[in-house]
Amino acid sequence: MKTVLKVAGVVVACLLLIGGAAYGWASVTTDRAFSRAIDTHSIDFPIPFPLAAEEVEELELTDEEAREVALERARERGRHLVQARYACGECHGDDFSGGVMVDAFPIGRLLGPNLTGGEGGVTGGYTAADWDRIVRHGVLPDGRPAVMPSEDFQLMSDQELSDIIVFLSSQPPIDNQVPPPSFGPLGRMLVATGEIHLSADLIDSHTTSHTALPPAAEVSVEFGRHLAGVCVGCHGQDYAGGPIAGGDPSWAAARNLTPHESGLAGWSYEDFARAMLDEVRPDGSPVQLPMTMITPYAREMTEVELQALWRYLQSVPPVPTG
Repeated sequence: MKTVLKVAGVVVACLLLIGGAAYGWASVTTDRAFSRAIDTHSIDFPIPFPLAAEEVEELELTDEEAREVALERARERGRHLVQARYACGECHGDDFSGGVMVDAFPIGRLLGPNLTGGEGGVTGGYTAADWDRIVRHGVLPDGRPAVMPSEDFQLMSDQELSDIIVFLSSQPPIDNQVPPPSFGPLGRMLVATGEIHLSADLIDSHTTSHTALPPAAEVSVEFGRHLAGVCVGCHGQDYAGGPIAGGDPSWAAARNLTPHESGLAGWSYEDFARAMLDEVRPDGSPVQLPMTMITPYAREMTEVELQALWRYLQSVPPVPTG
């Protein structure tokens, strides 16, 4: 009996040693991943985008009046973008003073920072280039990678980002100090082994120019492709769906959005709209998390946006679920 206990003790000690070494390696690797510098281009764009000279002349506006009109239009466009298409509040909170991205031990606690002008707000001194780095590149102003899901915002135009900045800048300042991201033991292991990717590493190029203006808002494949850019974080670059890497363990796998038999083959636009707006699939089953977090934003989309998104998804190559 003593021999068995001794052997068991040695085995436990070995397992603890191996586990400790693995955790130490994962911690060092994760810390290195977040402390390295990533080079991006440095761009500039107007905030807000100005009115066309022809419109200023036609309306007989002074420079100050033209800027006020431009600000108001940008604020309203930004409001729609945030409330219907880019779901900023899902990570940063309904009042944008901070929210929860992931809070699941042992993965970690990743909180969306405060975007208001109150104490603890992080964007007060941001330039257009800083906004571009964090939103479309997943890189902090000092060059370190962030947990921002920037792969979803690769198709965001300069004007749309400018509009969002104007809208967020118009929100009431709220004091809230948000703790920095922290990974638990499993989260560190997943980052270290590449199972959780930082968005900065998923983006093909950090120097490619962005489009200045979005496509025309019409029921077209081009506009639908632009809208579908926010879907890739969960549904993948080919929209084939599958398990959501780095997501909450309780989340269902992302749906295949392609016209494949394992995806949306056989669906009509009415089926798609019902799933997006009413959270019910054609077979009567309910839409599940995390998609139920997105449907409130879909309800703010225009009919043109929903139809354009559907038209694009019907145009992509059918592939089996990822």
